[in-house]
Amino acid sequence: MNIIENKIYTTKSAYYYSIGLPTNKIKNIWFVFHGYGELAKDFIKNFEILKKDENLIIAPQALNKFYLRGFSGKIGSTWMTKENRESEIEDYVNLIENIYNEISKKIELSKIKMNVLGFSQGGHTASRWLGKNPHPINRLILWGSSLPHDISYLSSLSYWNDLNIKIVIGNEDRFITKEKLDEELIFLKSQKINYELISYEGIHKIDEKILKKYIRTIKVS
Repeated sequence: MNIIENKIYTTKSAYYYSIGLPTNKIKNIWFVFHGYGELAKDFIKNFEILKKDENLIIAPQALNKFYLRGFSGKIGSTWMTKENRESEIEDYVNLIENIYNEISKKIELSKIKMNVLGFSQGGHTASRWLGKNPHPINRLILWGSSLPHDISYLSSLSYWNDLNIKIVIGNEDRFITKEKLDEELIFLKSQKINYELISYEGIHKIDEKILKKYIRTIKVS
């Protein structure tokens, strides 16, 4: 018996969370992408320190949710898995683009600074969105993450090198060891990507003190 995989498109509710209001006072927009096992409504709390009239923070929620332990209790989410990988990437890229378009109807984005921050799995998510939709971004921050290897950077190198890429890595990050980081830096060199590497003493986590010290000192806000 032959098993045939069939693909259809269907309507699904999706969510994003925000801090601030889309008014004419906005000077900076932050698109922030959570990591594996997190929820956007919790992740966005890391950025409450940026709560100002001129800042709008947007946190898209990954479409795939699951119980972190067993069949009840705390819930997390993931942007994608290896199952139907390309379709899941397509789905979340379309979700983020829809959010971007909704915000652009309320604010003239050409007049403000756009910052994109992706933590862990969210770093690849943010990068793939920009790879498919090369919007003008003032700064791309990959925290506990790096650029995914499935994008053709050399064919659009001027765009990527205009993004002012910051790679922020903790020295005790169990997912990005020194060996893993060395591999990523070799890849970036092979792709001729310009970036700034920012190291801090800490683990695979966005910490408020670290955010204040390192993100504000690079003049993101």
